[in-house]
This record gives sequence, C-alpha cells and structure tokens, in this order.
Amino acid sequence: MADLSPIDLQKALSGMDYPTDKKSLVECARKNKADDKVVSRLDGLKENSFDGPNEVQKAVFSD
Repeated sequence: MADLSPIDLQKALSGMDYPTDKKSLVECARKNKADDKVVSRLDGLKENSFDGPNEVQKAVFSD
C-alpha cells in the first residue's frame, strides 16, 4: 500500500505491548492520533493476533 509508510505504522503503534490482538492495535493507533488510513488498514487485517511489531508490519504490507 503505497500511501502508508512503515514510519506511519510505527508511530501509530508506539507504546503497544505484544503479544496483542487486532482490536488493541486499532485502539492504540486511535490513541496515538493515527491517520484514518492507518486505522482502517489495521482494522482490515485478516490476522487477529500478533506476537510483535514485525508481524504487524508484515501483515499490513503484504495484504
């Protein structure tokens, strides 16, 4: 997804504790005032649980 950068994603998930689930990722991104495109991308992930930020990044940029 060209309009979303890994840096945007890192900022959105700043302070996130892992392992975590998709709902918590979305809540964290909203709390960090992430752009709507970041929040909707996280909310649309197929996976529901993540062991770390690398897993999240892989899911976001491979879908």
